[in-house]
Amino acid sequence: MTEQALPLTVAVIVGSVRRPRVGRAVAEWFAGIGARTTEHKLDVIDLAEVDLPLADTRPGGCHDSPIAGRLAAADAFAVVTPEYNHSYPAALKNAIDWHYREWMFKPVAFVSYGAGSGGVRAVEHLRLVFAELHAATTRHAVVLSAPWERLGPRGVLDAGPGAERAAEVALRELTWWGGALRAARTAGPFEA
Repeated sequence: MTEQALPLTVAVIVGSVRRPRVGRAVAEWFAGIGARTTEHKLDVIDLAEVDLPLADTRPGGCHDSPIAGRLAAADAFAVVTPEYNHSYPAALKNAIDWHYREWMFKPVAFVSYGAGSGGVRAVEHLRLVFAELHAATTRHAVVLSAPWERLGPRGVLDAGPGAERAAEVALRELTWWGGALRAARTAGPFEA
């Protein structure tokens, strides 16, 4: 089987560690949509379950972090982020800063949520950060307004048909970029 025929490994990163939180439900909803095809192999990385202290980051990343191997193995990323105070959570920034090469020359899609804006200001800030890490952010994203109001009795998100369509489009774009950048990394790695 050629590398192009292999499923794309997508790391779905839950950026919120607050309790109570809806981020895990949003990530599982998104991953469920991605699992409908054989194009993706999804890995949900919940930052609430990862020990990344603020004091131990090293310049150039920490290849021995608890999630470095999973991030390095990913062909693409879907970052699930709430909007806190017009930006993204500190735990997400910490996880990004713990790593460097793991993000390089890979696409990043966003699934954001919040009260009024649906998290779009958090995404705009994250686009600047990922550009510095040589990652390519996708145009299509999923924006959820007040998803906590759409949780079922077992905590499962029913985001509605419009959000499902947005997730499908975001995944198609992420898949295209993921395949293109995987092929480019294999054919001739860029040395930064």
